[in-house]
Amino acid sequence: MAKTKEELLNEETSQRDLEEIREKLNAKKARHIDSRPFAEISSLRIKNRSRIKKRINRSKGGDIALFVFLAVCGVLSILPLILIINNAFKPLDEIFRFPPTIFVRNPTLSNFADLGVVLGTSLVPFSRYLFNTVLVTVLGTFGHVFVASMCAYVLAKYRVPGSLFINGLIIYSLMFPGSVTATPHYIILNSLGLIDTYWSIILPVMAGSLGLYLMRQFMVGVPMEYVESAKLDGASDLRIYWSIVMPIVKPAWVTLIILDFQGLWSTYGSTTIYREDYKMLSYAINQIATAGVARTGTLNAVALIMITVPIAVFIFSQSNVMDTMAQSGMK
Repeated sequence: MAKTKEELLNEETSQRDLEEIREKLNAKKARHIDSRPFAEISSLRIKNRSRIKKRINRSKGGDIALFVFLAVCGVLSILPLILIINNAFKPLDEIFRFPPTIFVRNPTLSNFADLGVVLGTSLVPFSRYLFNTVLVTVLGTFGHVFVASMCAYVLAKYRVPGSLFINGLIIYSLMFPGSVTATPHYIILNSLGLIDTYWSIILPVMAGSLGLYLMRQFMVGVPMEYVESAKLDGASDLRIYWSIVMPIVKPAWVTLIILDFQGLWSTYGSTTIYREDYKMLSYAINQIATAGVARTGTLNAVALIMITVPIAVFIFSQSNVMDTMAQSGMK
């Protein structure tokens, strides 16, 4: 049946109404569309969400409580260092005073003078102990960094047969403390004829698995495109390792230097070294400590000298250590 004029007019008006409604909806959507780049919009939304969360989760009372808690933890952490510094300059009457005092009242240098007298009367001069410690610390630290980084570079950037098995052995070796591996170390060093030599301390450190694990974890994160691009430019493997990979993983090997330095600086070496002129500085300090309570002030002076060098090394490289903790998940 043919439609009447009224029906046709009603259909046209309804279509016009629908088109007007669609235009209004499109205009409403267009008002909410942002012409800025997507990255800028998303970053702005993330910032706004984080601000909202901060407003919801944090309050002035919570901030004050958190600040007080962190301040108390900081004071407790630095208290041993304050005690060591003050005790080094205390005379004996203040050291044995009860109740004990934290800060020195009558500072004196007699403890350091007594230390000079004690070391001057020993069979081996103090300079020899210091030389032994510095030599072992430097060779062991840089040797470990070099060996661990070279091995880690191969395991991280090349398909080595049995690499999964090797990585598993590295991880499992971290489970054994030094007291467990001391006897095997001694047997191996004795069979090699390295007892009573500096290498009896240096070689076990250079073969440590912690440095290999740490360096490998960082080198795995280095993009392989860097290595391939350098090879296309004609760079050798040694050049890639030294000029590209090592600067990228700087936080890892700086942290490894600090850990090795602290361990070797305070090592005794008495289990593998028996010659008096090859003993370490910590051994000489231990001999002073066994002299009795009369040498308490001297021992405090030695403790201050011993912690000065590791603290200085850590202060100059603490930013790299923090980067390592953040990226590798170490606690």
